[in-house]
Amino acid sequence: EVQLVESGGGLVQAGGSLRLSCAASGFTFDDYAIGWFREAPGKEREAVSCISNVDGATYYSNSVKGRFTISSDNAKNTVYLQMNNLKPEDTAVYYCAAAYHYCAGEGDYWGQGTQVTVSS
Repeated sequence: EVQLVESGGGLVQAGGSLRLSCAASGFTFDDYAIGWFREAPGKEREAVSCISNVDGATYYSNSVKGRFTISSDNAKNTVYLQMNNLKPEDTAVYYCAAAYHYCAGEGDYWGQGTQVTVSS
């Protein structure tokens, strides 16, 4: 059974940090790219960051570049999103998704999401 399980969300003050984790199972982790998306009320889903376990390529949206860092631990089949200098506009439900090989498209598998709330 394919599973992506996010954790690490919570409530933090502006300027604070959180680290999200996405634990994957049920598929060959090394063959996939793992991306983070977020959805805020009244806004379209945004692709935040992605890392390919095939070639190590990473992607960041302009809104998080320089504040967020994505990393992958292939031994643990887990991708992390370190979020620093958080802003109220980062408040959203964060989802991780797996796409075959590269950071493209909408993902083949999705997690259930974790809430991130940044207070001003």
